[in-house]
Amino acid sequence: MTRAIIETLERQFLQLHERSCSLVSAHSPEVLYRSVPIAGNRPLYSTGDYLLRSAAAVERTFGGITANLWDDPFEWTLPENLSTTERILEYLSEVEATRVRAFARVSDDSDLLKEVLVPNGSTQTLVDLICGALVEAANYQGRAVTMLSIISQSGFPRNQAWSE
Repeated sequence: MTRAIIETLERQFLQLHERSCSLVSAHSPEVLYRSVPIAGNRPLYSTGDYLLRSAAAVERTFGGITANLWDDPFEWTLPENLSTTERILEYLSEVEATRVRAFARVSDDSDLLKEVLVPNGSTQTLVDLICGALVEAANYQGRAVTMLSIISQSGFPRNQAWSE
């Protein structure tokens, strides 16, 4: 039984989870949810928004794999629902637990070639789904880090209102 690919993927997801938790733990919700204006004075997503989108990509994929629950967790990942560091970390832990449960069901690297029915009615291999989720989640996390850097350097005041 070979699990080299599974273990590599698991390490990558764990590192992603740990980086998100570190970012959340190191900054107040006010900083995490602060955004900056772009052209037309419309705000970009905040660091917190991007971190939650990163976790949601993982949750959606592994919820789909384990329970055929492909819903986007948009409603329960809004800043209004995850307004404290503890609540955000709790959500990230729930997502990580879902991911761990899914990987526990994959016993061998060859299982990664099994096909799964996805919401659009087509099938994808587990490895394609998992790698896609990893890329999407890492992309959102990268955006979160970039946004945090912009916020840190910009000096934009807290809760500044932007005109639409």
